[in-house]
Amino acid sequence: MNPSEWIDQLIEGISDWRGKTLAAVRKAILSADKGITEEWKWKGSPCWFRDGMIAVANAHKDKVKITFMHGAKLKDAGKLFNAGLGGGAWRAIDLLEGDKVDGPALRDLVREAIAYNQSTLKKNLAPAAGKGAGKAATSKTATSKTTVKSASSKAVRKSATTSTPRATPRSR
Repeated sequence: MNPSEWIDQLIEGISDWRGKTLAAVRKAILSADKGITEEWKWKGSPCWFRDGMIAVANAHKDKVKITFMHGAKLKDAGKLFNAGLGGGAWRAIDLLEGDKVDGPALRDLVREAIAYNQSTLKKNLAPAAGKGAGKAATSKTATSKTTVKSASSKAVRKSATTSTPRATPRSR
């Protein structure tokens, strides 16, 4: 099954208010942008991505929780965040029985998360000064780092197999 089918099955398997709430959350998130993809992570959590992770949702015993990966960096004009407010990165929305999903505010928050992902993506893809441009410089750097790591790993393995006695620290 693909991730969307797993999420469909999860929602169908929750016959109480949490299933309906999770379905409304999913609908609002997917309607925010056509480029959003769904994934099935951590053995049972629906996740949504666009240029990086946007959010993950879970149906708990007493709530539906939507956690935004970079929630602390988002404006949250609709004041939806009500959990994880003290953290440096994540923010969450806990929906309890009887709570209504504010579709327009959730869509705005998802769009804010996408804009954040895209802004950090551009920063991470910018070529370093003097290294050339584009992906070629990035892949050359990654290759040389891998080579260095492999060489140092071989040196560590070789020194671990030799029987040369090690110096012991002097007592004071």
